[in-house]
Amino acid sequence: MIELETIDGIGPKTKELLNKIKIYDRSDLLNYYPYRYDIIKRSDISNLNDGDKIIIDGIIEGQPTVIFINKSLKKMIFRINNRTNILNVTIYNRNYLYQDLKSGKEVTIIGKYNKLKNAVIASDIRFGMLPPGAKIEPIYYVTEGLTVKQISKFISSALEEDYQVEDLVPRFLVEKYNLMDKKTAIKNIHVPEDILLLKKARQRIKYEELFMYVLKVNYLKQKMSDDSTAIERNLDKDKLDKFIKGLPFELTLDQDKAVNDIINDLSIKKRMNRLLEGDVGSGKTIVALIAIYANYLSKYQSALMAPTEILANQHYEDAKKIFAKYKLNMALLTSSTSNKDKKEIYKGLEDGSIDLVIGTQSLIQDAVKYKKLGLVITDEQHRFGVNQRDTLKSKGLSPDVLTMTATPIPRTYALTIYGDTAISEIKSKPSGRKEVITVFKKNKEITSVLEMMKQELDLNHQIYVVAPMIETDDNDDKESVKDLEEKMNKAFGKISKIGIIHGKLDPKEKDKVMRNFENNKINILISTTVIEVGVNVPTASMIVIFNANMFGLSTLHQLRGRVGRSDIQSYCILVAENPEEKLRLMEKTNNGFEISEYDFQTRGEGDLFGTRQSGELGLKMANIKKDFKMLLKAKEDADLFINMLLTFETNPEFEPILNELKKIDNLD
Repeated sequence: MIELETIDGIGPKTKELLNKIKIYDRSDLLNYYPYRYDIIKRSDISNLNDGDKIIIDGIIEGQPTVIFINKSLKKMIFRINNRTNILNVTIYNRNYLYQDLKSGKEVTIIGKYNKLKNAVIASDIRFGMLPPGAKIEPIYYVTEGLTVKQISKFISSALEEDYQVEDLVPRFLVEKYNLMDKKTAIKNIHVPEDILLLKKARQRIKYEELFMYVLKVNYLKQKMSDDSTAIERNLDKDKLDKFIKGLPFELTLDQDKAVNDIINDLSIKKRMNRLLEGDVGSGKTIVALIAIYANYLSKYQSALMAPTEILANQHYEDAKKIFAKYKLNMALLTSSTSNKDKKEIYKGLEDGSIDLVIGTQSLIQDAVKYKKLGLVITDEQHRFGVNQRDTLKSKGLSPDVLTMTATPIPRTYALTIYGDTAISEIKSKPSGRKEVITVFKKNKEITSVLEMMKQELDLNHQIYVVAPMIETDDNDDKESVKDLEEKMNKAFGKISKIGIIHGKLDPKEKDKVMRNFENNKINILISTTVIEVGVNVPTASMIVIFNANMFGLSTLHQLRGRVGRSDIQSYCILVAENPEEKLRLMEKTNNGFEISEYDFQTRGEGDLFGTRQSGELGLKMANIKKDFKMLLKAKEDADLFINMLLTFETNPEFEPILNELKKIDNLD
């Protein structure tokens, strides 16, 4: 591992900033790819209209003039000669460039063209002339204190030195597709010579990412087919049937099928790895609790991991109700659990006296040890990183794994992306549930929205109000939690109790607010998307989402799922300036599988799986949707290669690939 400090310009402070964006050594730096590129190409002034963007280079004539308009606003004016004419350039609040803008200096100006005055209002000034044709500039994600220019400089320095790269595509596949070698690809991704070479470089990296992803899936599948460590259960099906018949409601056909899938998996000596997809409010939790009870009957422990304390608490309360008549011993473990209680829980898990633990990432801390962990369930599994899920799985000898998601994934893609996973779907909703009525309202129709809210409050129903952010600047026209708290208090403060909840609140405060809302002590809950997942308040009959256009389609559907959880007619009000297509789609359908298919086709996997998902899959450059044909080709190649490994495992060429495979299941 080559330290960052060996690169010119990186000291201790800069290293800390780079660590923030997960750059820890030179390899990380070289693999920190641009998220887009700016094509800097000289404008043809004769084709520009007034107000158009202009990119022009030339030589400075004379010295700049600085004009102080007020304390916070200064402008600098100078002239450049672009060989055909002279343009006046104005730039604001950049007077620190004064010393560098000397007569005779070559510069490139980017800004807005004023045709009448033959002038430019500049947004950026770069020193040097443009090359013939176009200049391709990589743009990187940065953090406060770091600039794109610095990242580019550090990467250029790293590229100048001799370095090794791990080539993770077998030579026969490189030759088959005439792929660029990886070292050349990395150089052209960061310092592209031209568009064609950049395309070839990106194709090379994308293919490697997709090939390695599918190879890892196949490798896991092969490991799981080795049944030597799988759990063998003697399920008491009579007791299980009695438990199911004793539930306070009847399972839907989809729930019943999902339960049968899981029980069949648990009954055979083969490790279960099943994905349970269910639309919001479809009843996935009860299926998971039945699986837990089956595991308990076989004298094994279960662990259920949720992404938030709110959801973990929700599951714990549900489980307490369902298991009230049974001897199953359970515990809740989150960061809010007291140290005294944590020690008791750790002891109970290690000695086997706790049958079920429900919690957050606290379940995977080093201090947590299980005596006989047989079933691991992760809810909203796409919100956890692969490492987090694998750490929980590794807590048992070879536990069966059930993952749940309320973000339905189109089946074609799911079978490819989760190739090592069996899939169960719950599409129908429990009986008695009414479809949520979704209505779009323009911002100017706020009076109508408030009237609809008043009608629900008069019926003693509760309401969620959602904002895209906690607070905004004074000049921002977007609604925030703070803005809406003020407005809702003004409209309903005299007749309703109003509460707020968001990610920055202390966990105990969050829990208190949610409990007050669940107990109807709060009538209107104003929130960010922290309530997107799992919160279940049957008397909440309306959700009003402000600036609805700012949310992804899947998020809107998840938010809508907070209401309609009883036989009360419920409503989702989408408030925005304009009715975008996705908002109209929300009005037309409540079917999450239809919505996910549309979302995938129109927006790609980013919104579908959440912003972290591509990175979690190891995909920094490839895109599951856009590069799906390449993914299918990579899948064919990975299927072939995994079989080759059985014969050529000692081939030195394959060693870097084998090392990567061993990392994914802690097999080193």
